[in-house]
Amino acid sequence: MIPPGNILLLLLLPVATTQITPGSCSGCGPFPLPLLTGLIAADAVVSLLIVVVVLMCVSQRNRPTQDGKVYINMPGRG
Repeated sequence: MIPPGNILLLLLLPVATTQITPGSCSGCGPFPLPLLTGLIAADAVVSLLIVVVVLMCVSQRNRPTQDGKVYINMPGRG
C-alpha cells in the first residue's frame, strides 16, 4: 500500500512544475564534450564491472556436486 503522503506529493507535482518559470536556471548550459565522454565511459566501465561480478557469482564452476555429478532436483524421478 502506498503511504498517503506519497500520493499527495504525486498529486501536487504538476502544480509545482507550473510554478517554475522557464529559464530560471542560473549557470545552466550545455555540458562540455570531455565531461560527457567521461561520464559515458565511466558508465560503460561500471556496467561491465557489474556484469563480470554477476557472471562470477553465478558461475557453474562453484556449484556443489554429489559423487562427481551435478545435482538437479527433479521430482518424480529417481
